[in-house]
Amino acid sequence: MRTERDFLDELWRDLASLPSIPSRRVPSLKSLRRSEWSVDFEQHMRNALIVGALRYGLLGEKGKPQYERMPAIVKRALEYQRTGDVSLLVDIANFALLEFVEGDHPLRHESGTDRTDHVQLKR
Repeated sequence: MRTERDFLDELWRDLASLPSIPSRRVPSLKSLRRSEWSVDFEQHMRNALIVGALRYGLLGEKGKPQYERMPAIVKRALEYQRTGDVSLLVDIANFALLEFVEGDHPLRHESGTDRTDHVQLKR
């Protein structure tokens, strides 16, 4: 459904000799919840977390040793870039999850804002 704002935006673009912006349908939240996730990736993450719990301790467990996860994330990202081994992406995701739950960064906070430095389009 077009709103008065849509009409005025389109009129302004026309008067400014700018191309019109094609309208697009926004999927429902229910549809987005189904489409914007990979169950396969999640299963790989969970399997690796279970093995990690046996090796290193349970997620969020008190007294568990702290690990340097950020250098491990960077190392695996560079290795993935070099090799294409997708198991490294599972490691990166799990390290990020562990850092989110157990991290002790001195400036730890959540900004709650949309980032302006979005991923660049491949050329």
